[in-house]
Amino acid sequence: MSEGQRAYEAKRAAKAGVSLDKWLAMKAQDRDKLAAAAAKAAEPPKKAGFFARLLERAQRPIK
Repeated sequence: MSEGQRAYEAKRAAKAGVSLDKWLAMKAQDRDKLAAAAAKAAEPPKKAGFFARLLERAQRPIK
């Protein structure tokens, strides 16, 4: 982290009333939560159950 970034984050931490180390830890924790939420949202959809597939097949027109 450059000196300018460190000074900016120190100002934000002071404004929030926490130490710089705690502020950076909170930001890292938020980043991890967002990454976990994005990973969970990217999971492939679950395969339809037996009866749902059966009903879907029954509603398709006969060829």
